[in-house]
Amino acid sequence: MAQEIPAGHSVLLIRRDAYERSGITRQAIDERLNLTPDEFRVDGRLIIIGPLPDDTAFRDVLDDFEAAGLSYFDDFFELSGNWPTWLRIHVSEGRT
Repeated sequence: MAQEIPAGHSVLLIRRDAYERSGITRQAIDERLNLTPDEFRVDGRLIIIGPLPDDTAFRDVLDDFEAAGLSYFDDFFELSGNWPTWLRIHVSEGRT
C-alpha cells in the first residue's frame, strides 16, 4: 500500500532487505533521531523513517548506513520534503 510522505520535512526511505543485512537496529536509529512509533514504518519491502525535524542527526544516520555498507540511491534514499503542501506524494515498493 502506498504511504503518504508529508511536505516540509526530510524522510528516509530504505529497502527492507538492505536495512536487515546492514545490522543497524531500530533502537540505534531511534537513539539518533528520537523517533516516535509512527516515524518508523514498515510497508512490505520498504521502510519509511520520518518526518525528521533535525538535519544534523539525519546526516549521522546516513553516515551510519554508508559505514554499514549500504549505498545511497540503490539501498536508501532521502526525500527532502521540499515540495508545496498542495502536492501529495505517495511511495510504495517498486517491483523489479
